[in-house]
Amino acid sequence: MFNQIEMKSQNRFLSALSESDWQRWEPKLQPLELHAGQVVYESGINIPYVIFPTTAIVSLLHILGDGECSEIASTGCDGLVGVSIFMGGDSTPSRGVVQQPGQGYRISTQFIKDEFHRSVAIMELMLRYTQALMTQMSQLAVCRCHHSLEQQLCRWILFNLELVEAPQLTITQEQISHRLGVRREGVTRAAGNLQKLGIIHYSRGLLTADNKAELHAHACECFDVVLKEYDRLLPKDTSSAVSLFSTH
Repeated sequence: MFNQIEMKSQNRFLSALSESDWQRWEPKLQPLELHAGQVVYESGINIPYVIFPTTAIVSLLHILGDGECSEIASTGCDGLVGVSIFMGGDSTPSRGVVQQPGQGYRISTQFIKDEFHRSVAIMELMLRYTQALMTQMSQLAVCRCHHSLEQQLCRWILFNLELVEAPQLTITQEQISHRLGVRREGVTRAAGNLQKLGIIHYSRGLLTADNKAELHAHACECFDVVLKEYDRLLPKDTSSAVSLFSTH
């Protein structure tokens, strides 16, 4: 069992809570084991809990009528799953699926709604996170139109490593192809090229970044754009966070 300090530090959003807010939130947080492939919310269905991943990654997928899917964003220890709860809707057209198994916490949607309206500081934190998430979504759309598959793969690997703060990902090439919205053969070629260069190592569903510096050099600029926006809006030193309600 984690103590309060460890619980708070495991997730970037929770870390940004003030001490007084944290004392109110901590008793409401329930530990959660997240399993690979687990659907945490379904398209069009009311979301009962907001989830704060710690060592897991949840992919937000858009599902087409023929069953094909594509990732529109992913969330890990950077934030939360369920922004539609405090953005005015109780459901979303996307599906939330656990990509990287691990742990997290959940809290009731009613508590989140109450907190959003109770405190300007909480409202601002939630909106800052939503803005960062929207940056990720919009940058992914640009990335798919203008960058090579190898660049996209490097960007995807780097960002997901950030979400678990670890050097390895548990993922199959077929799952990566679904996340990127491309054919598996393309992912196999791109991953093979990176492995030949000694940048990554892939074996039996375990992807390891052997050289993150080279991985970063082969990625497109989209990774830096998204990461800088997360750092700007949810910095580890919360006193430097950009206020969305600034009068300046």
